[in-house]
Amino acid sequence: MLQELDISHNRLRGSLPRSLTNCTNLEMLNLGHNFIEDAFPFWLENLPQLKIIVLRDNKFHGPIEQPRKRLAFTNLHIIDMSHNEFTGTLPSKYFEGMHSMMMDDEDKSVLNYMGNGRGDYYSVTIMNKGLEMELVKIITIFKVVDFLHNKFHGNIPISVGRLKALYVLNFSGNGLTGLIPVSLGDLTKLESLDLSQNKLSGEIPQQLTKLTFLEVLNFSQNNLTGLIPRGGQFETFSNTSYEGSGFPLSKNCGSVQIVESPTLPSSFSHNFKFKFDGFGWEAVLMGFGCGGLLGLLIGSCIIQRKEEWLVRIFGVKMRQHRKIS
Repeated sequence: MLQELDISHNRLRGSLPRSLTNCTNLEMLNLGHNFIEDAFPFWLENLPQLKIIVLRDNKFHGPIEQPRKRLAFTNLHIIDMSHNEFTGTLPSKYFEGMHSMMMDDEDKSVLNYMGNGRGDYYSVTIMNKGLEMELVKIITIFKVVDFLHNKFHGNIPISVGRLKALYVLNFSGNGLTGLIPVSLGDLTKLESLDLSQNKLSGEIPQQLTKLTFLEVLNFSQNNLTGLIPRGGQFETFSNTSYEGSGFPLSKNCGSVQIVESPTLPSSFSHNFKFKFDGFGWEAVLMGFGCGGLLGLLIGSCIIQRKEEWLVRIFGVKMRQHRKIS
């Protein structure tokens, strides 16, 4: 009949006991901040009531295989697997089974919190909007997927775009490659999106401007190209959201946008920008200086050789000028 098991912030070692599969009423499992060394506990998919899984900051490792059941983790609201050593590709099949994260039909006029039904509420500490937050009470509409700082590679699955009830999505600090899926534009409830410190390429999809609730966005330290989308929340994010990804880092450029390749050396980038901006003030001053010096030298030579002739000519001109005036 156990509903909540929180053994976080200890020094527990070894592997996770599979006897937990007997706890068929378990709703919350928090193993965060220990030294547990094990593969992904796929057998947790046999717990039909499980809503919160926190494996954060342990020594879990290896790939996440395909689910054994056709529908796994259907009631999951929060999954935090950050700061481990998981490898392989992201578990697309698991995302396809997370039905609770797809449903956005809850009545938001009444706030409901996750608990045991006897007045005791579950609490958890998670990363939200770039900050570590302790949620003393967890509202039922709050949905989180956090795979921060692992060793995942490959593409971001299109199936992530089906989790339309997500509030927080964090894939930062992995080795993900390929394009940012257009399907992420369907996550219209998203408030925090962090894909930084990966190897993502291509352009940011224009469809992401539909995410009107975004408060935190981080695409920095990738291999992205193209222009930053305009409109919506994208007008509010600072330059740090794109640093190290090859984008222009000025919001005061108006309609003029210069895109420099992230792989170009700094000297080439400077020259490329120089062609568009015109001559700098240093070049102008150098031109005037050289021209003036050359003029003085030539003038000095002529004056020394043709002094009388110059005096005669300039004297005439000066007299003519006085008569005209």
